[in-house]
Amino acid sequence: MFLRGRPITMYIPSGIRSLEELPSGPPPETLCLDWVYGYRGRDSRSNLFVLRSGEVVYFIACVVVLYRPGGGPGGPGGGGQRHYRGHTDCVRCLAVHPDGVRVASGQTAGVDKDGKPLQPVVHIWDSETLLKLQEIGLGAFERGVGALAFSAADQGAFLCVVDDSNEHMLSVWDCSRGVKLAEIKSTNDSVLAVGFNPRDSSCIVTSGKSHVHFWNWSGGVGVPGNGTLTRKQGVFGKYKKPKFIPCFVFLPDGDILTGDSEGNILTWGRSASDSKTPGRGGAKETYGIVAQAHAHEGSIFALCLQRDGTVLSGGGRDRRLVQWGPGLVALQEAEIPEHFGAVRAIAEGLGSELLVGTTKNALLRGDLAQGFSPVIQGHTDELWGLCTHPSQNRFLTCGHDRQLCLWDGESHALAWSIDLKETGLCADFHPSGAVVAVGLNTGRWLVLDTETREIVSDVIDGNEQLSVVRYSPDGLYLAIGSHDNVIYIYSVSSDGAKSSRFGRCMGHSSFITHLDWSKDGNFIMSNSGDYEILYWDVAGGCKQLKNRYESRDREWATYTCVLGFHVYGVWPDGSDGTDINSLCRSHNERVVAVADDFCKVHLFQYPCARAK
Repeated sequence: MFLRGRPITMYIPSGIRSLEELPSGPPPETLCLDWVYGYRGRDSRSNLFVLRSGEVVYFIACVVVLYRPGGGPGGPGGGGQRHYRGHTDCVRCLAVHPDGVRVASGQTAGVDKDGKPLQPVVHIWDSETLLKLQEIGLGAFERGVGALAFSAADQGAFLCVVDDSNEHMLSVWDCSRGVKLAEIKSTNDSVLAVGFNPRDSSCIVTSGKSHVHFWNWSGGVGVPGNGTLTRKQGVFGKYKKPKFIPCFVFLPDGDILTGDSEGNILTWGRSASDSKTPGRGGAKETYGIVAQAHAHEGSIFALCLQRDGTVLSGGGRDRRLVQWGPGLVALQEAEIPEHFGAVRAIAEGLGSELLVGTTKNALLRGDLAQGFSPVIQGHTDELWGLCTHPSQNRFLTCGHDRQLCLWDGESHALAWSIDLKETGLCADFHPSGAVVAVGLNTGRWLVLDTETREIVSDVIDGNEQLSVVRYSPDGLYLAIGSHDNVIYIYSVSSDGAKSSRFGRCMGHSSFITHLDWSKDGNFIMSNSGDYEILYWDVAGGCKQLKNRYESRDREWATYTCVLGFHVYGVWPDGSDGTDINSLCRSHNERVVAVADDFCKVHLFQYPCARAK
């Protein structure tokens, strides 16, 4: 095959007389999304709600998750998940209809697998059937959908959307017909929140970077695009103007509370008599600050009006949750443990239960009196290393957030995590499962005891990042592929705890990307950044096998190399060589799963030696 004009020679195994006899159709197996670990709290808001069914709805990547917590508060995760899969790129915000069933979710702009742009759009869908009811705004939004909200005073007939363009266009839509009723440029500053007044759908509030805007919307219900939006700016007067106003909430008495980056909750009341600008609109549009309460150290990221009329506020720097009674009297509070991050979102569950989303991508459950425990956890940055346990339903991950995490596939929970202090890029379990090797971005690699989590070995090979670590099937050797073009080989003790340098495989002209051991544990096949396929005799002294034809019938214990005869057909036409990031053959050797550059996971029959 050719990649970037380079010929790559692959030898056909002797048992195959012609490519035509190999399987050609798709495999009988299909992929079905079972569980999503993680929640997008680090860099998004409007991302956590509770539906009428009691399910918790939130998003991560292109998936909207409907999660039913199992057990009582503080109990194991347990529950079940369903998934809305209608989006083609990352979801950035959610809104739940007043009926507690319909959901609106807005996605960002993206590209499809052919590089063609995908336009931002809002989906309105039914959370009971997971069927899409309406697609709103295709072609109307620029970079993505930044914030959205349903109206409440009229059974949720309208949807308000703020896009992520420079002008942050504010638009109002008829939910049932999917038509735009009004649109206006809102501000060049970032907009973080939007909401309809729950008693009067003609009043809309937006807030964000150093502003609160009160909008009056009129007309346009009969004629699409004919409505008008007029703006009044919130005036801070003697109060310090905050840098950001990330959240607000409407009180039953008509006042509005805003939470800001100074840690203050401001109460905005309607004031006709205080209006400094007589004659400009009716009294109903004029809001002034009537009270200020200092609530948190650092920013307030979330405000939540509870069923009993009290308000909850969630802090950034101080990680506190505070409950406020009338007149902003603090009633009780709780603090979120530091390793979960700051409070990003608050939702009221069933009974006294609260759900809290955090900036470290955890979803916590509990109440102010008893405290909170995690039900969903995830990484907070790019994930690079992944390996599966040899005998248990467990897997291990590491990445740019420096966390090494062991996940339990039975309970769908985090078994443990430790801070590596450095970026983990690759990992592999010893065949015994007793230890795991982790390669870091500095050339260091660690071996940890999976039970005690103690580091039993800490070695440095070169000063460049390690891209692959792999134990031989008998557990006697460990191979470490580095960006310095070398594969380092170590001999390993029977329990995996001790290792000593055995040799180096030198001969690649670019960094190592993938490697696999032969079933007898004597040979290695490796791929590199310039698309070489090389073979090595490890047992015979880490020698490169110059005659690659002789390796055509060798059987491989794992198949993760992206280049090779057995996976030639997974490559798309006209590929630049970087389109396939990783692949893995199933244990029964019938299918191969492939992860590509377009956020897709594919299944192919194995061997896959025919194009398409």
